[in-house]
Amino acid sequence: MSTLEIIWATIVDEFSDLREVETTTRVVLRLTLAAVLGAILGFEREQQGKAAGIRTHMLVAVGAALFVLALAERGAEPDALSRVIQGVAAGIGFLCAGTILKNDDLTKVKGLTTAAGIWLTTAIGVACGLGREGTAVFCTVLALVILNLIPHLVERFERQAKQED
Repeated sequence: MSTLEIIWATIVDEFSDLREVETTTRVVLRLTLAAVLGAILGFEREQQGKAAGIRTHMLVAVGAALFVLALAERGAEPDALSRVIQGVAAGIGFLCAGTILKNDDLTKVKGLTTAAGIWLTTAIGVACGLGREGTAVFCTVLALVILNLIPHLVERFERQAKQED
């Protein structure tokens, strides 16, 4: 075997995780869906003028999906996947903490919804990585309802309460 053939064989071997069409399709689908769902939530946050926007949410979702997908595709046992998910959930807390700003006024805290959104985007990415695409899509829709509908309902109830006073 020539040196060039050895190099080529090594390269092919290094990319062996994507040799089969079924595996490649699964990986591409799960990671792309994580990116799209992260983009949807990030777009909503960006439209609201929040610091963590499309790119942040996409990267968080894809990263979370990749952590679990890479192990799941290697046939990791449920306890190993559980430990990885725990690590991802704990680790994302550091990123979320960076989005929370406390004002001098102790009653004014900004960034909690953004932090919660990043945390949720991580969970959506994990769901995509585990092949729970339907759950991930439903959760994204539910998050959009929470982010868009709930503030209007709260505002409406507050107006009604003021009118009754």
